[in-house]
Amino acid sequence: MSKSKSTPLRPGQRAPESGQYGIIGPRGGDTGAERTVVKNEPLPPTPKSGQTYRIVDPTKTEGR
Repeated sequence: MSKSKSTPLRPGQRAPESGQYGIIGPRGGDTGAERTVVKNEPLPPTPKSGQTYRIVDPTKTEGR
């Protein structure tokens, strides 16, 4: 999934997949901060109002 094409996610929404989520500013710029979130867990609050999340590094797992 390309980070430029992924849909921004709001704090409190369930993570669609496990991985690193970057915090995106209100104007769409990358803040450089990331949070690790497990699939189906709610995304944590952001430091400032109007910020959203975008997956930047999905967790890589091997099938068993």
